[in-house]
Amino acid sequence: MPLGTLDRSPPPFFRQGPSALSKLVLFGVLAVLLMVADNRFGMIKPVRAAIATVLYPLQWTMLQPVIWSRDGSKYFESLNSSQTSEAAAQYRLGLQSQRAQQVEQLNQENAQLRGLLGLRERVNAPALAAQILYDAADPFTRKVIIDKGALAAVQPGSPVLDELGVLGQVTRVYPLVSEVTLITDRNQAVPVLNARTGLRALAFGDAASRSGALELRFLDANVDLQAGDLLTTSGVDGVYPPGLQVARISSVEHGADSAFARVRCEPVAAVNSGLHVLVLQPLAGLVPTLPPTAPDKATNGSKP
Repeated sequence: MPLGTLDRSPPPFFRQGPSALSKLVLFGVLAVLLMVADNRFGMIKPVRAAIATVLYPLQWTMLQPVIWSRDGSKYFESLNSSQTSEAAAQYRLGLQSQRAQQVEQLNQENAQLRGLLGLRERVNAPALAAQILYDAADPFTRKVIIDKGALAAVQPGSPVLDELGVLGQVTRVYPLVSEVTLITDRNQAVPVLNARTGLRALAFGDAASRSGALELRFLDANVDLQAGDLLTTSGVDGVYPPGLQVARISSVEHGADSAFARVRCEPVAAVNSGLHVLVLQPLAGLVPTLPPTAPDKATNGSKP
């Protein structure tokens, strides 16, 4: 038998196929062509849509346990939250009912006392609704811009409120917009009255607080103030009507090396997140002026 007939291995071209490098180049070129065709002509979109349609039932089935678990946890959380909110609402409703029963009697007693003392009624300032547009560009002040100006009869010095309490005061008026300085600005001062003790004080913006707070200055170290006391406007400045909520005392510090107490307060109004506000007419424009008194004859030198 010839030796050449013992080698029965076929030629490598027919049995082994192309080399690994040839396969890499071929599939690389094919991938690039497919990406270009899909990007330019959208040829792969029908294939992708068909695959997504086929896989959607399987994906939906596998996601159901996750959805059920999430919905169940949300249900129990919302149930607990609803029960807590209902209990709080019932408590507030009871307080409001109790106060409503006393309002009529208190109004009658107030009218009688004011009649006996000869005091005038509290001034009800007219209000103008406005909306906060944006914060002022100055990072060292706390000011906002509202969408009402001189054309809407806004006056400089007008108090600005939200649904919770005093927000600030109009400091600049333009034809269409106005600038409002918030009560937390370091240059803003509001005369306040402690609703518990009747103590009058001045609330200034706390420059050291970044979140927006107030502080009461120039108070004796032994002053009767407690955390949680409500501070309202006193009305002695001729700007803010009396009785508007301003802040609540958060802390009272009595320093041994200082003759004054350090009192920090949190504003009642949403000074950092408000949107809709009310602009009141300044109290000084609503208080009637006293009629001129008759000249004293003895002062003028006239004889009796």
